Amino acid sequence: MGRMSEQRRDRAGEPPELPEYAERVLDVAEHIPPGRVMTYGDVAEWLGEGGPRQVGRVMALYGAAAPWWRVVRSDGALLPGHELRALGHYRDEATPLREAGRSAEGHLPRLDMKRARWDGHGGGTVGGLGGEAAHT
Repeated sequence: MGRMSEQRRDRAGEPPELPEYAERVLDVAEHIPPGRVMTYGDVAEWLGEGGPRQVGRVMALYGAAAPWWRVVRSDGALLPGHELRALGHYRDEATPLREAGRSAEGHLPRLDMKRARWDGHGGGTVGGLGGEAAHT
């Protein structure tokens, strides 16, 4: 499948087969509209299985080719180690941000979760994936 992280290879040099759960997580990530986000927990709730840690693990291992910046922490903090890349995507997509105060570490903004969070309805659809809409 085309969503593998380029760094992950088996002993023969082939990408490992994508687990079914990972495929489902990545499908949800790909359907989140530009400028909107879902939390790791929202994705798990939408799918009706797993939890935030399982979704985070899938995104870390297989999410390089997916819009990884649209699956986020519930507190709106930018993904450690990827803050500047994510911030560039958020600004390009006009994702609502809350500017950091002067005392904030690194002066990095956070996502404005009240305005950016997507529940899986409207503004794009997650068709054919099953599961329920995430609650806000």
